[in-house]
Amino acid sequence: MSVLRNALARFFSSKPKPDMHIDADVQTAIYMWPIIEKLLAPGEDGDTYRAAINFWRYAERPPLATYDGDGSHCHIDGPLQMAGDFDLPLGGEIFSRGVTIDLDPFEASDLRDHMRAAIERAILAWLADNSRRAFPPSKNPYDRQTADREAKAMIADWVARREAKCHVAEGPDHV
Repeated sequence: MSVLRNALARFFSSKPKPDMHIDADVQTAIYMWPIIEKLLAPGEDGDTYRAAINFWRYAERPPLATYDGDGSHCHIDGPLQMAGDFDLPLGGEIFSRGVTIDLDPFEASDLRDHMRAAIERAILAWLADNSRRAFPPSKNPYDRQTADREAKAMIADWVARREAKCHVAEGPDHV
């Protein structure tokens, strides 16, 4: 944690929670309030929501979509512009090893379509590879606490199995 972040944390933790006042029209406020509550939530959930949109602070335009690879990244920028029957982004950027490319609206639209098609193919291939196509949609309400607990237990078990697999037993015959 940075020195500045530590100082801010000490400053704000020593005082009651600061009040925030934001002026917005009623329709916008009604729509945004649940999102603001999630962004301000304490703990892992709040941290994750804030991290998911942190890059917005650095964006010149509102991002419509971001796509991250291991060594490449791109974003498609809005707001969308209606052009007849088409909705076109204002542009975008690609960042790849040694390359940065600004995209015009037509290139950004083409890349967005290409990425959506690739994602669709990847999802369908994963479902087929893992024999998950025959599963009916869930009918029960989602139990977040149970699902989180089960997911964290699975992750802990996976970590333990990986560590056990990498562990080399030492004995008298090892130097």
